Amino acid sequence: MKTKQSIISFENMKVWVTLLLFVFISGTAAALDSYPRTQPDDNQNYKTFKGVVRDSDSGDPLVFATLAVDGTNIATVSNSDGEFILKVPEDELNKSITISYIGYKNKQVPVSSLKPEHNKIKLDVLTVSLSEIKVFPTDPDLLIRTVMYKKQDNYVEEPLDMKAFYRETIKKGWSYVSLAEAVVDIYKQPYTSSRADRVRLFKGRKSTDYSKLDTLVFKLQGGPYTNLLMDVMKNPYIIFTGDMIGNYEFNLASVTRIDKRLVYVLEFKPRPGAVDAMFYGKLFIDTESLAITSATFSMDTSDERKAADILIKRKPVGAKVYPTEATYMVNYREKNGKWYYGYSRGQVTFKIDWNKKLFNSHYVSTIEMAVTDWNKTDEKPFRSSDRMKMNVIMSDAVSGFADPDFWGKYNVIEPEKSIDQAIRKIQRKMKRN
Repeated sequence: MKTKQSIISFENMKVWVTLLLFVFISGTAAALDSYPRTQPDDNQNYKTFKGVVRDSDSGDPLVFATLAVDGTNIATVSNSDGEFILKVPEDELNKSITISYIGYKNKQVPVSSLKPEHNKIKLDVLTVSLSEIKVFPTDPDLLIRTVMYKKQDNYVEEPLDMKAFYRETIKKGWSYVSLAEAVVDIYKQPYTSSRADRVRLFKGRKSTDYSKLDTLVFKLQGGPYTNLLMDVMKNPYIIFTGDMIGNYEFNLASVTRIDKRLVYVLEFKPRPGAVDAMFYGKLFIDTESLAITSATFSMDTSDERKAADILIKRKPVGAKVYPTEATYMVNYREKNGKWYYGYSRGQVTFKIDWNKKLFNSHYVSTIEMAVTDWNKTDEKPFRSSDRMKMNVIMSDAVSGFADPDFWGKYNVIEPEKSIDQAIRKIQRKMKRN
């Protein structure tokens, strides 16, 4: 018999997952063609640098590597092709950029040595010797409980004003059928606060090719809030609360290095018979501070009906919709001994089994958000009239694509080649019209 506490935990998990990557399916399209009322000041001078981050031996692209301007809070992330775009203010051009990636040596590159385009940055793989490991925990359960106990010591305890880039896409097969991007302001609450983070839209753009959506409209609910909920240290509801930890098995798998730090790799999965536990993955924990520096996890979608009930809000008539894969990741960054949210990504693959069609339809929905700058703030959270709603549908909240200077000085994630091609098609259509 379930206790009241476990019922409450499962309800919290359902809310968390529902917002985490909620696929909204409808038979009609409705869009709001309105731009944000306020626009940022783009008058600051800056220079743009583009390039790719690769493994020095294999030449393989390093996906989601972090590039940060030393001595500042300016940063960006490489895309799934390892490509990056970084905009640096002119008064910071004398600085260096630090490139970091899990399991690789950090690399510092002077900004002055970079070219506007075609920069090739290669990182070397790190090896960790056993002699470097001072303490190897023997109790994985105690380790994760200690990690949560030390949250106040390890994570930022002041409100933060963050600037971030957000992108969401929907693919049918190999083709992008929906794309929305935005630059947003985030009021990040202290990590020990139970208050929710807030988001305000600065700029946004979107496009949807409804002709490729099987006469349906797929929309993702939650927008940037969804990415913020992947911050498992701020929102520990699904795994890391005291009553949920017992539903998971933890195993200390290995040790690696991130950003010159030794890191424990702690694997977790549901305990046999734990009904409420639906996730498995890896936590990367700094060996000295015991702060989680990164996390990758997936939802168990083997029970198709249960997964669909959580992730699909409205199902089309004459079809069955099932998630086949749901994966998430979050990365943290450190400054002056305190960690804060830096990047997160969620991806759900699902199929539509039509009753009167021979072939199924397969879709992939992806959301990602990268913090590109931040500062401590004494301001109050955004007013309700200014902030986005937590159940926002970004494809309804922003307008169509704009000119090449649309993003101004703001750092964004370099689009994948296939996305870039989709954007170019949209822009050509606009010119013809």
